[in-house]
Amino acid sequence: MAGFPAIFVLPLCSYSQGMKKVAFYTLGCKLNFAESSSIARSLQPLTFVRVDFQENPDLFVINTCSVTEQADKKCKKVVREAKKINPNSIVVIIGCYAQLKPEEIASIPGVDLVLGANEKFQLPDLILPYLSRTNENLPKLIASEIRYDLAYHSSYSLNDRTRTFLKVQDGCDYPCSYCTIPLARGQSRSDTIEKVLTLVDEISAKGVKEIVLTGVNIGDFGIQNGKRKESFFELIQALDAHAGIDRYRISSIEPNLFHAELIQFLATSKRFVPHFHIPLQSGSNSVLRLMKRRYQRELYQERVALIRQFMPHACIGVDVIVGHPGESQELFLETYSFLQELDISYLHVFPYSERPNTLAVDIQPKVDGAQKSERSKMLHILSEKKRREFYKSQLGRTGFVLFEETNAEGLMEGFSENYVRFTAAYDPLLVNTIQPVRYKSISSQGDVCGDVLFNAVLV
Repeated sequence: MAGFPAIFVLPLCSYSQGMKKVAFYTLGCKLNFAESSSIARSLQPLTFVRVDFQENPDLFVINTCSVTEQADKKCKKVVREAKKINPNSIVVIIGCYAQLKPEEIASIPGVDLVLGANEKFQLPDLILPYLSRTNENLPKLIASEIRYDLAYHSSYSLNDRTRTFLKVQDGCDYPCSYCTIPLARGQSRSDTIEKVLTLVDEISAKGVKEIVLTGVNIGDFGIQNGKRKESFFELIQALDAHAGIDRYRISSIEPNLFHAELIQFLATSKRFVPHFHIPLQSGSNSVLRLMKRRYQRELYQERVALIRQFMPHACIGVDVIVGHPGESQELFLETYSFLQELDISYLHVFPYSERPNTLAVDIQPKVDGAQKSERSKMLHILSEKKRREFYKSQLGRTGFVLFEETNAEGLMEGFSENYVRFTAAYDPLLVNTIQPVRYKSISSQGDVCGDVLFNAVLV
């Protein structure tokens, strides 16, 4: 999830006597950020105000990820830091790690309460006895096993006024050999299109210009109460016809669900931007079979070619896992060569991390840490090359940038419709506006620089 911070903090509210302070620390994906924000808003009726992590909160909520071992270690470190800031605070752990290893988390010194996948949304009903400490025998662990009938909880983030992460789908029915997400989040399920449009109206009323649609397997949108009732394509069509939001971005979509009809529609869309993040995981068909992915590399290649046919300037990001069990050096080089030839814009590279209760645990041979590090380094270098080539291809063009903030040098920053990071001289009147810009050069930091073309001189 490059480009987004590890700590997700809402604009801070003023704090008055009698109010309780809560801080959230969110690890992992955009979906976690959306849920953290919604859970934080659900605490407001209990007179909680959300504050920064360092502002001596009464309550810390740590929303965890468990995709890699590093995410587990980060959770333990954040708990230690929270107790340093306020030894008398209550620390609650939620998220995927909390669902998968609740007993392990409950044993971490400083943790007061662990909530499972369904229980995390009940935080307002569960937390008050812990804050008052009226009963020292309160349970430390409230987490039920993942069931097929898990409820769907709508969520969206409010980090700033420019971009919002809107959850439209949860859970996954794909048993990929390396992944614990189905164990942590349960079966695929979705909001209704009608409810999504209602949430879009709520978000629009807050001045947000861009919505990033997110979920675990977003292309599988449409399953409600165990039955398929709608489709992701129908959702896209409904959003495109619905006024209020200037532009939408799809966070990530599986290649087998990103079909030709959808790609062609997005190419003519009024609101959806030409930026797509499509997980590949491996460019070797042998490794894809070991991973139990639902496609081979030829299908992925076809999807990229189709995007380029209809949207030549689209930004295409790729997820890749290196060092999956059974990935020999020869098979990794298949992946490297495949990506080298593929017309893509950047990579997200993940060294394989063994997770308990996954099929990959029993796959041999294993890849040692040094080999994983070397393969990861090679793909990171390739990613930087791909990104720079993509940025160079944009020079001389006009893009449309949503300006967000300033950086340390006092420059404006923002992303174009096709995810080009753009910097320009700061102008407070441009914050939270979409402006046409002309790309002129690439800065030493790797951002594209140029002129802001005010609407009066739009080219």
